[in-house]
Amino acid sequence: MADDRVAGAPDLAAIYRREIGRCTATVVRIVGDIDLAEDAVAEAFAEAAKRWPAQGTPPNPGGWITTTARNRAIDIVRRESKRTERHVDAHRLTDDEPAMSPDLGDVDVVLDDQLRLMFLCCHPALGPDAQVALTLRLLGGLETAEIARAFLVPEATMAQRLVRVKRKIRDNHISYRIPAAAELPARLAPVLAVIYLIFNEGHTASSGPDLGRSDLAAEAIRLARRLTELLPDEPEPKGLLALLLLSEARRPGRTGPGGELIRLADQDRARWDRRLIEEGHALVRQCIERNTPGPYQLQAAIAAVHADAATAEATDWSQIVALYDHLLRLRPDAIVALNRAIAVAELDGPDAGLAALDEVELEGYHLYHATRAELLVRLGLIAEALTAYDRAAELTGNDVERRHFAKRRRDLLPHSPAWSRP
Repeated sequence: MADDRVAGAPDLAAIYRREIGRCTATVVRIVGDIDLAEDAVAEAFAEAAKRWPAQGTPPNPGGWITTTARNRAIDIVRRESKRTERHVDAHRLTDDEPAMSPDLGDVDVVLDDQLRLMFLCCHPALGPDAQVALTLRLLGGLETAEIARAFLVPEATMAQRLVRVKRKIRDNHISYRIPAAAELPARLAPVLAVIYLIFNEGHTASSGPDLGRSDLAAEAIRLARRLTELLPDEPEPKGLLALLLLSEARRPGRTGPGGELIRLADQDRARWDRRLIEEGHALVRQCIERNTPGPYQLQAAIAAVHADAATAEATDWSQIVALYDHLLRLRPDAIVALNRAIAVAELDGPDAGLAALDEVELEGYHLYHATRAELLVRLGLIAEALTAYDRAAELTGNDVERRHFAKRRRDLLPHSPAWSRP
């Protein structure tokens, strides 16, 4: 459902962003059919757009949408077919307590509704990427284009993947059953990835007029807290929570008075949230004591090193490079390699950073080109830096980032005789 379908009602667009995932997943659990649930929720929001401007927003908007969507699901089932079994399905949906798997003994193992549904959607019969993408679509409040950017693939490709995973669920009759306590660790990795990607979209939005979305970041932190409470003996949830807190602590320093982006090196660290930093540091220490490092714990340790530095110049880049080396062994992906190249440039100079960057294959990622531009500037290769900034601005969907790249480019123009790389 596109945002323009809810734009006419007061606050409905914000309610849509906040409630769409929860409502859809709840209806999926009730009706057992993703496409039917999505259609029903879309119709419920369309009905809200008609009614709420005149009647006012109900006290519990999410509950209103969920109830209306369930009723719409009944109508959709009835009008799709006159067959007896369809009427039986529709009658089942009218029950106050929807039919579910007989294994209900663990329904309250995960007390948080949103987190419970995340574990439910991360079904082991699906591949890891499919689990994460589907859960982001149903629960994360992210549109297909935003999920595609998180996976660094075209929107059309992600749309096809989502269609295929839904078809697999339907064709293989995969049930949406609340997992038992013993099943939670097997589903933990995709749940961690979902929360991490929700936070990333909140930290730096893939599109729109603002640098980030504080509502998404806050929800990701809330979910990470609940996950840590649910699985206190698992170190990676602690690592994820520490990473999110230490990253969120920098939010006040990431933008200027006019909403402009401020680079990490230029941020006023006095504006960082020390309370969040202290909490993040405490969690990192707990992870170190466990001595079972995982990807999120290592990223949290890197964020802690940044938070320890009173100034950008005081940053311990040798420690950061060592941590990235360890992380790259555990998670050998291009984003980690890009971040390592940035750290190498700070430790050993722009030539070394550029050499490390040349080993990274991220031609379609805006921050790859922004990083290349920064290193080229430091080497005095202005013409090439201008081209890299142009490419970064072309690839980002975030207006604040685009303006930042344009400003960096303008600042170079007085110094740009036709430099070229030897």
